[in-house]
Amino acid sequence: MAKKQFGFGIIGTGLISDFHAKAIEAIANASLVGVYNINKNKADAFAARHSCIAYNTLEEMANAPDIDIVCICTPSGAHLDPAIVCIEGGKHCLIEKPLEVTLEKCDQIIQAAKKAGVKLGVIFPSRFAEASLQLKKSIEQNKFGDLTLGDAYVKWSRTPAYYQSAQWRGTWALDGGGALMNQGIHSVDLLQWYMGPVVSVQAFAANIRHKNIEVEDTVAATVKFANGALGTIECSTAVYPGSFKRIEVLGTAGTAILEENDLVKWQFEQETEEDEQIRRSLANRTTSQGGVSDPAAISFVGHQKQIEDMMQAIETGGSPLVDGIEGRKAVEIALAIYKSARTGELVRLPL
Repeated sequence: MAKKQFGFGIIGTGLISDFHAKAIEAIANASLVGVYNINKNKADAFAARHSCIAYNTLEEMANAPDIDIVCICTPSGAHLDPAIVCIEGGKHCLIEKPLEVTLEKCDQIIQAAKKAGVKLGVIFPSRFAEASLQLKKSIEQNKFGDLTLGDAYVKWSRTPAYYQSAQWRGTWALDGGGALMNQGIHSVDLLQWYMGPVVSVQAFAANIRHKNIEVEDTVAATVKFANGALGTIECSTAVYPGSFKRIEVLGTAGTAILEENDLVKWQFEQETEEDEQIRRSLANRTTSQGGVSDPAAISFVGHQKQIEDMMQAIETGGSPLVDGIEGRKAVEIALAIYKSARTGELVRLPL
């Protein structure tokens, strides 16, 4: 049986929109039909680069019969409106991280998708890396014993020019936060996926290098998980030269350390032959600097896998791996950390 062909639309024409376009182009039964941007000149240029249509209005895209899935790549705090229009037009939506910058807006999108009977996914491509999936599988198999500590570190470098490259960058309204909500949110998602629900946080935030932005460039938080484990989250865009994002999962029977898509430590009290195979096959796989100092220095492969996951969910009637409810979790943790940093108090979840 021939695979169903999926038509895609993209809203937004920034750097991340190009990653979506390249990912779609790499999938045999997917095609990029069109793009929309409030700036028609930018839409026309994007359409020329990727051989697709530039729509004149958002409604035109939402009503296009040959589009099945819309990828929303607008600034973080501008996801709600295009999502609602596309959902009400019957389109499945893949929304770039974070889902939105407030829980109220996240919930509006989730409820709209549920009401319309369409699939909703949130872009967290780190979940789809082979090492990430292996780590999740092993936690579920209880290889770590009782989870003890779960830590996430995103210590990156961004120049002032990065924040000056677009008016929305570094603003609460459209960026939703700084190093944590923008750069660190991928690792926050992975950490809670591995460790389970967060029940409380205590945090500090600062502007060390980037004094002219509204949001933080550095944040540190201690975390308590529902299973009793503890942890830390540290994010910055103010360090030089920066280093790979790092996740550490430690339990009473084992330890795993993930750097980018490499398992740099994989050790258990009770070792098996499979553990040695995992060490050999899932180490030394990172070939670029990721997003450490250059937001463009990432691969679109994770996006491709997540788009394929959405396509499969539509075909099977299942749920994408990162649906709206899953995508909301990292936003809630980030907002709790911001609340703690602002008030100086321990903040309990759910908010």
